Amino acid sequence: MFTGIVTEVGKVLESRPGKLTVSAGRVIQGLAPGHSIAVNGVCLTVIEFDDKSFSVEVMPETSKHTDLGRLLPGERVNLENALALGGHMGGHLVQGHVDDIGRVLAITPEGEARLIKISAPVAVMRYVVEKGFIAVSGISLTVAACGSDWFQVSIVGFTLANTTVTGWRAGTALNLEADIIAKYVAQMVAVRGGGITPEFLQDHGFLVT
Repeated sequence: MFTGIVTEVGKVLESRPGKLTVSAGRVIQGLAPGHSIAVNGVCLTVIEFDDKSFSVEVMPETSKHTDLGRLLPGERVNLENALALGGHMGGHLVQGHVDDIGRVLAITPEGEARLIKISAPVAVMRYVVEKGFIAVSGISLTVAACGSDWFQVSIVGFTLANTTVTGWRAGTALNLEADIIAKYVAQMVAVRGGGITPEFLQDHGFLVT
């Protein structure tokens, strides 16, 4: 489990079928084989590391449904260590299980921030709401606005300086993971039918009488 708060930005050293090697510093501290690291929001298993880099396994299915299969040596990637039990929760609950790929549609400066409009498949957008969370290439972001097949986020200075956002351009492919809580609520409503009612809220602890 992750939070979408990027630990550091690493650089791809080697990318080949089944294996990805990335240079890093902070995420390596306390690392052990078998630990998980999120690379551009994808949860991957560490198979080896030294004091300057680590390698992870990348399954064919992962390469097919994320941007990892397109990465080239020299490209920058967002890195995050797995959340320690009882650790600081700065973003939102992120599993590292990418739902689909979106693309940057437009980037608009807004003072010190940037408004970024991103396309997304309808299957992902059903879980996206204004002011809700979404993980974009491993970054926990708040949705500023949304339509049927797009959403917009506002990126502030700290995130710009400490993630790969500065390299995004119109057309850039981005890994998208919808909020897991939204998925559970949608599933519960679908199973019960009839939508969210006062009885539903009371049964699940959201309403106290």
